[in-house]
Parts: sequence; structure tokens; C-alpha cells
Amino acid sequence: MNRNVIAVILGGGAGTRLSPLTSTRSKPAVPIAGKYRLVDIPISNCLNSNVGRMYVLTQFNSASLNKHIKNTYHFSAFSAAFVDIIAAEQTPDNPAWFQGTADAVRQSLRHIGQQEFTHVLILSGDQLYQMDFEEMIDNHVKSKADISIATIPVTAKEATEFGILKKGEGNIIETFIEKPKKEVLEDWISDTGEAMQKQGRKYLASMGIYIFGRKVLMDLLQEEYKDATDFGKEIIPYSISKHNVVSFQYEGYWTDIGNIHSFFEANLALTEDMPEFNLFDNDKSVYTRPRMLPPAKISGTTLEKTIIAEGCIINASRIEHSVIGIRTRVGYGTTIVSCYIMGTDFYETLEEMNNAVRNGLPRLGIGERCYIKNAIIDKNCRIGNDVRINGGDHLAPIDHPFYTVKDGIVVVKKGAVLPDGFVI
Repeated sequence: MNRNVIAVILGGGAGTRLSPLTSTRSKPAVPIAGKYRLVDIPISNCLNSNVGRMYVLTQFNSASLNKHIKNTYHFSAFSAAFVDIIAAEQTPDNPAWFQGTADAVRQSLRHIGQQEFTHVLILSGDQLYQMDFEEMIDNHVKSKADISIATIPVTAKEATEFGILKKGEGNIIETFIEKPKKEVLEDWISDTGEAMQKQGRKYLASMGIYIFGRKVLMDLLQEEYKDATDFGKEIIPYSISKHNVVSFQYEGYWTDIGNIHSFFEANLALTEDMPEFNLFDNDKSVYTRPRMLPPAKISGTTLEKTIIAEGCIINASRIEHSVIGIRTRVGYGTTIVSCYIMGTDFYETLEEMNNAVRNGLPRLGIGERCYIKNAIIDKNCRIGNDVRINGGDHLAPIDHPFYTVKDGIVVVKKGAVLPDGFVI
């Protein structure tokens, strides 16, 4: 384990663009790939990079995230590794909650500063990628950088959605612009390498992943720029002219889970024959809570490009291009196309199933003869028989008590009950 580095994982804000998935949980606690949580990604990247000491900073809807971390990341008594949660707290000298990414780290320094370390690795809790931080740390040390920023080459079309950095000799970052207009992009081209240039990826976007020297971070947050609340918009642009800020270029798969569309696409992309985010790489394992669940049981179902998590009972007619989460039950004759079914947190007993039917409730899971397309079904939903959900661009945005439609994607809310014959 690298004893010189502490990782700080930012729990994010209220996550309104990911609602309704974030209405009862924080962004890092949102389930992905049928069995993981978003926060498992940065934590797994750290563990695979020999960074074993991590703090997760939380504020909004943090109960689910706290429970997941507490139940998942246990280390040997002989190890110095830990994943600790720092929740926003009011103190006599600071009565305010976290005001932004930089402010969250500043308020947490009273806890983080008690550890011995020379560098701080700052990560986001809502991104999907597999990265070796050891390479970035080594590059930071060799470059004698005060701050390193992980950057990813992007196209002109993508550049307008990111903070764009321009680098010079020795990968030193010279200037920064937030979400540039198309008209000025020509002035922001960087040397991203021949392979990236051929793909039209000429611009360096900040990934929101930073390494700070300990003293530099302390000075910036407590002395030089003690009123700054955000790293991307304030600390980084200010630091470029004051400190040695270096770009570390990453060329692998990376996506920011910022909205429902990006979340949906990132999950369904996992079903491809050769997905860019590889869950089957022994050297880049994704860790999560170990559940003692039975293997999935499937009967009479045609499966095409589908991921099925453990503990499922599936009697569907056809499932295509979909991710089926833990403990999902799907009834006979049902067709599911391009969906992410998150699954359930528990099994119903036979007695509970019969009681639900007697009380006019569908059983937990998805019933018989349903047709569901272009949808996200959140945890613990009860979907009756003959339900039809047909998401797509023909649907107007709406926020219904049971579901939300965004970008043509139907998101059935956590714990929702859709009765027999319900149509969206």
C-alpha cells in the first residue's frame, strides 16, 4: 500500500439531474451494472492502484451510501487500509454545510490532516472508468508538480461540455476555460498525440481527478484562496498561474454519470460483446458488498446481450440488450428490451406473495406477459401482469407519482406499484 497518498472521494451534491434515482439516495449510492454502486468504482480503482486509505465525503441522502460502505469495505487488523465516511457537520467555527467540492475538502481537513501523507488524490463518486492511479502518482512525482490533473482527449463536439485545458512543454497546463463556445475552440487545441489527433480528439478535458501535494492543498484552501468553494471553477484556474500544474493524459474509457441518459447508456453498454468498461478484467476488479445469494435461475427465456446478476428467478419469454439486477423476478411471457432492471433488496416469502395478491398488489418484481422497452426499473418495484412500458423519443418529459420520463427513457421510481394492465 502506498503510504504517501490519501484518497478523498467526493460524494457530490443533490444529484438533481439523476433524479428520481437520487430522490432517496446520493449519486455515489446509485446501483450500476446490476450489483454494484457508483462509489465502488473509485474505491476499486484506488485498491487496484495500491491506494488503501480513503475518505468519502457525504452530505445529501447519505444513509444508503453509509450503510453500503460500512457493510462492504472491511480490512485486516494488520492493515492500515480504511474507507471512512466524513459527513458534512456543523461546528462552532463553521455552521454551514459543504458549499462545493473545494469547501467539502477544506471542512474535512481537520480529520484528513491527522493522517500522515505527502499527496492527496481527489476523486469524484459518480464516474465510470478503470484507471491506474499509480501511473498518475509516479508522473506527478517525476514532474515535480504541485498539482496534477487527469485529462482525457475529446472531440470538438464534446469539448463544449467540459472544462478544457491547454498544455505546453512538459505537459504543463497553461490555461483553462469552462465549457468553451464552438467559435473559440481553435485556440484550445493541445498536442494529444498522433493516435488521438487522427480520431479528432484534439482537446484536453478535465476528468475532475486531481493530485495535490499536501502543503499546496493546505495553503490553497486555508490561506491563498480560502473563500473558494469549487475545484474546477475556482481552485484550478487560479492555481495554473501560481503553481506548477501538470496534465496526466488518460486515453481509456471514462464517462461522467451526470444525467439519466448517460447513466442509461453506460449501463446498457456493458452488455456489448467487447464493452469498453471491462468487468471481466482480473487486474481491474470492481469490488462491492459480498452477498450470499443463490445463482440465477432461468427457464424458457431467450437471452440476447444481457447481463444477469445473482439471485434472479427469470421465466421471461425474451430479454435483449438489458442489465438485470440482483434478486429480480420476471414472470412468464414477458419481453424486456434495452432496460436496466435494478432488482430488489429482499425476497418475498410464498406467504408474503399470497398476501400481496389477496390485497390487490402485484408480487415483488415483474409480472407475466409484460412488454418493457427503454426503461430503468428502480429497486423494489411491483409491476403487475400485462403491463406495457414503451419508452422512446415519442414520449414527452413527465414526472408522474410512479415514474419519470427523461430523454425518452422511462424511470419507474423506487418501490413503485404498477397495477395489472398499466400502460406508459
